[in-house]
Amino acid sequence: QVQLVESGGGLVQTGGSLRLSCAASGSIFRPNGMGWYRQAPGKQRELVAGFTATSSTNYADSVKGRFTISRDNAKKTAYLQMNSLKPEDTAVYYCNLNLGPNVNFWGRGTQVTVSS
Repeated sequence: QVQLVESGGGLVQTGGSLRLSCAASGSIFRPNGMGWYRQAPGKQRELVAGFTATSSTNYADSVKGRFTISRDNAKKTAYLQMNSLKPEDTAVYYCNLNLGPNVNFWGRGTQVTVSS
């Protein structure tokens, strides 16, 4: 069974930085994709940044130029470097791993709060 554990969230001031980590365990073979999502109170969960099956990256328009997704395959860990944080980035951030049609795994999330 695949498990994902996020870490690195916290409270930061506007303009600050955080780096989130997502450590995966279990059997992972040719993932279709992997991504970071976030959900703010009262809003739907949205994709923030992700890798496709071909390892290309995509970002939400709201974070382009500020956030960078990366991964270390040997450590089975993905990262989200978040710079120039804004109050609107406040949300619970979730790691997602897609291993095929309708085969999605989620972490429990890590809270990011950006104070103004």
